[in-house]
Amino acid sequence: MRLPIVIGAGLVMSLSLHTPVISKSPIVVAQSSARSQNDSQQLKTNQRLWNRQNISNYRYTFSRSCFCTAEARGPVIIEVRNGRTTSVTSVATGQPVNPEFFQKYDTVPRLFDVIRDAIAKKADSLDVKYNSTLGYPTQINIDYKSQIADEEEYLTIENLQQTY
Repeated sequence: MRLPIVIGAGLVMSLSLHTPVISKSPIVVAQSSARSQNDSQQLKTNQRLWNRQNISNYRYTFSRSCFCTAEARGPVIIEVRNGRTTSVTSVATGQPVNPEFFQKYDTVPRLFDVIRDAIAKKADSLDVKYNSTLGYPTQINIDYKSQIADEEEYLTIENLQQTY
């Protein structure tokens, strides 16, 4: 008599271990794909606009809101000469800061790379605002995985000025 109960319990347990994985509906996948194409198109358009300006000497104020050390958040002033970063200075103190904290963000082309990487990694959320005249990004908000806390990045680029 107990054998059917044991077999039944075993089957129920077995089925619970093999429940189907919940996947995104076709509508969500299609929306995600369309958003990714739109993000890619905006990136290409604005990067072309930036490249047409032919600006290789400039400075901008950069800040990052993230789950990271205070020194890596800024705000900092990033100076670029001939397309290469020459200094990263704290807005608060006027003193140089460790450039390694900002290496990923220390030129406009690298900011475009951050956006491109988020698109390639299919970030769950990507919101980018661009300067309408020069094409560089002014705000980059990325949430790679909405189910994970503390991996989001919120980047702000302000006061870009061409230097001579």
